[in-house]
Amino acid sequence: MFELELHASHGAARAGILHTPHGAIATPVFAPVGTQATVKAVQPRELRELGAMLILSNTYHLYIRPGDALIRDLGGLHRFMGWDGPILTDSGGFQVFSLGDLRQVDDDGVTFRSHLDGSQHRFTPEKSVQIQHNLGSDIIMAFDECPPPLDRQTVQAACKRTTLWARRCAEEHLRSGDPSRQALFGIVQGGVFHDLRAKSAQEITALDLPGYAIGGLAVGETKAQMHATLESTLPLLPADRPRYLMGVGSPEDLVNGVARGIDIFDCVLPTRVARNGSALTRRGRINMRNLEHASDAAPLEAGCQCYACQHFSRAYIRHLVKAGEILAHQLLTLHNLHLLLTLMREMRAAIVDGAFSAYAAEFLRQYRPAGKETDAPSAA
Repeated sequence: MFELELHASHGAARAGILHTPHGAIATPVFAPVGTQATVKAVQPRELRELGAMLILSNTYHLYIRPGDALIRDLGGLHRFMGWDGPILTDSGGFQVFSLGDLRQVDDDGVTFRSHLDGSQHRFTPEKSVQIQHNLGSDIIMAFDECPPPLDRQTVQAACKRTTLWARRCAEEHLRSGDPSRQALFGIVQGGVFHDLRAKSAQEITALDLPGYAIGGLAVGETKAQMHATLESTLPLLPADRPRYLMGVGSPEDLVNGVARGIDIFDCVLPTRVARNGSALTRRGRINMRNLEHASDAAPLEAGCQCYACQHFSRAYIRHLVKAGEILAHQLLTLHNLHLLLTLMREMRAAIVDGAFSAYAAEFLRQYRPAGKETDAPSAA
């Protein structure tokens, strides 16, 4: 059920089809994040209309509320959230390790307190897999330790735990799950240290899992360090298995990731910046709170075919943002997701046509990265 058929390549960039029990996924693919069984401000119907092929939900948050057993008893995550396409759930590892002083780590697992009510809980590799079995997602992730990427001693200890925990996840998945219905992906850690990444890749791929993720990036390293890490690590992963870069989703990161051989991405960025009043465009990010948009009759981005750009002006959307109206979140989210999903389709077509290098070079030439936020004129 989880075979990746590679249809074309151009350089390291790959185009394929990943088969799952809930449908085929054309890769490369971006997965909108539905942390709590909903992509914020977007209905499942709208996700289908946007062409989303995969969404991500969060093991930690759904375990805390409403509970994985409840979701199981109500027919699983697909039925619970009204989404009949493929779903990937992360293991909860990143969220647990983000709790800081609210968690304690040992070689067997992590004890933590809920961010909601302070109640104490414990995740082990087996527990994470069992929760994901209850959720019923198509792709489940091994429980890993996601360390700060620049501290070698901390990263080395995390790699050791990640390998031990991945083995236990694989054993639990075979014992209590159905590998024909859910694919367990392993996660390669190692921070920005190429030798640690290589060792982690060797140990995780030895488990012969249906897919592999690169974890522990976009958490404090530079873009150059991220790119170098991908370039040294991806050739060590099996070419016939999907490659997933976790938590990365800005437009330029998608292009750079595909160029280096990534097949799957996810990120909260398009929905989060929408709630903060920003739109993603092919030229960079624009802040809709800025006064210059107050009387602009043009759409968010010229030529964009999303619902927001086809029906509303920058002036109207800025008004909604300034007034605190929920519709601002909805329209900006629709636009941002439309951009990223369209970008993925364009890159796939360019790979198939043997034109990806030119496509990527032209996109990156015009794009202004975040931190250099553009107030590009609406005709751009």
